[in-house]
Amino acid sequence: MALALSAPLPSGASTRRLRARPLMSDEIHRPVLVAETLRRLAPRAGGRYLDGTFGRGGHARAILAAAPGSEVIGLDRDPEAEAAAAALTAVHPGFRFLAGDFADLPGVLDRAGWDRVDGLLLDLGVASPQLDDAARGFSLRRNGPLDMRMDPRRGEPASELLDHLDEREIASLLHRSGERRSRAIARRIAARRPLRTTRELRGAVIAVTGPRRGRIDPATRTFLAVRRAVNREDEALAAVLAAGPGRLRPGGAMVVIAYHSGEDGPVKRRFRELGRTADFVVETRRPVRPDERERKANPRSRSARLRVLRRAGGEGS
Repeated sequence: MALALSAPLPSGASTRRLRARPLMSDEIHRPVLVAETLRRLAPRAGGRYLDGTFGRGGHARAILAAAPGSEVIGLDRDPEAEAAAAALTAVHPGFRFLAGDFADLPGVLDRAGWDRVDGLLLDLGVASPQLDDAARGFSLRRNGPLDMRMDPRRGEPASELLDHLDEREIASLLHRSGERRSRAIARRIAARRPLRTTRELRGAVIAVTGPRRGRIDPATRTFLAVRRAVNREDEALAAVLAAGPGRLRPGGAMVVIAYHSGEDGPVKRRFRELGRTADFVVETRRPVRPDERERKANPRSRSARLRVLRRAGGEGS
């Protein structure tokens, strides 16, 4: 979103139908593993599906097109997702949008009046418009304020988080995201504080690692670690993995698309745990990855990993 991902949905939040606004060209986001997602969800008329990481609506739009007469709720905490939701609402009467976080999945479904769903989708990646908008603070390539909040209206930006964490805490969060030089980078970040722009954060990392030598930017893991901490993504993922499977109807599927081991590991472990019971079946012993054609068309899909958990008891089970 992924997550996505992490203040709970405000108690006053409700289902919203939005006025349509045409999408601008720079708001287009290419969804990942769409064909495989549809194959696993197998949407049908009358079915109910929750896209917990609506983003710019690519997956939700595909579900609605594949199953006229289905109902889809798009959930997202990014206020910029509302424009895409408005456009989709205008053409699909079965679609509704909720502003909120999938960490509060039970509350979201309760307020929507849905007991269970036939399909639950989580695409944990960051949408391309978020990455490309320097003002959001996610971009490694474009300088902007060091923010990184999925919902800029809530929580503290990355700049403030890095201000109050001590050096050991910074090193710990970098290490959890796989940064091998976490201590040295944390020391440099602490020495250069306050950091207020993405260029300053990247500069602190490059001062330790040296310039980019391959395809992956040296600051990638640091940016990932800070983003996860700012948005409490680990906690949100744990919450939805605990609650989501129990809200599936018999035969319903939970599809999760992850982009790094910090996301994929918890998904794999939770699905395996449930797969040992009689109530659930893990359909993907190994994650489904984009094929070469998709990776070439959408380079940001290259790290995607899709896993599927299905609740027993549906047709054919």
